[in-house]
This record gives sequence, structure tokens and C-alpha cells, in this order.
Amino acid sequence: MEELPTREEDIEQASRSLKAMAHPLRLKVLCVLGSEEMSVQDIVSAVGTTQSNISQHLAILREKDILRARKDANKVYYRVGDPRTLRLISMMSDVFCSIH
Repeated sequence: MEELPTREEDIEQASRSLKAMAHPLRLKVLCVLGSEEMSVQDIVSAVGTTQSNISQHLAILREKDILRARKDANKVYYRVGDPRTLRLISMMSDVFCSIH
């Protein structure tokens, strides 16, 4: 079993991440992204809402240091920036999305 985070900055990051992920649409975005990098339009298509709505949620996830953005010409690509967040998403997927 892994140790709980003891450094204050790790605890703060975990708290920020969990708060940001608590919104259903943001959690869906993170699940869609997984370990991939996707353009905003690809995320919009996969999640099924408006670009304006997705952009607002992507900004929140970026502000909380959960997502990283990369601009290429006129497209912006997003990916999960912290491997710990990827592990958390994977565990949640195993628990909530697996067939029992």
C-alpha cells in the first residue's frame, strides 16, 4: 500500500485535482483524454457538448494544473499533465466503469 502524501504541496495538489474532477463534465473530459493528447474539437466531439462549454471546463482544469496545453497552428491540444492524475483516472475507471 502506498503512503499517503505528507508534503503540504502534494496534499494541496491532490485537493485541487479532486475538486476539479468532482464536476461530471470535467471528469468525462479527463476520462476521454486518458493518456492521449487531443484537440479541443476532438474533445468536443467525444464528450458531446458545445465548444464554449468545453473551453470553460478545459480552462479550469488547466488553471488547477491538471491539464497541459500545446498550440499547433490554429489548434490547441490538451493532455493530462500529472502521471498521478492519470493513475487516479485509471483507478476510477476500473472501479466505476468495469463490468461486474
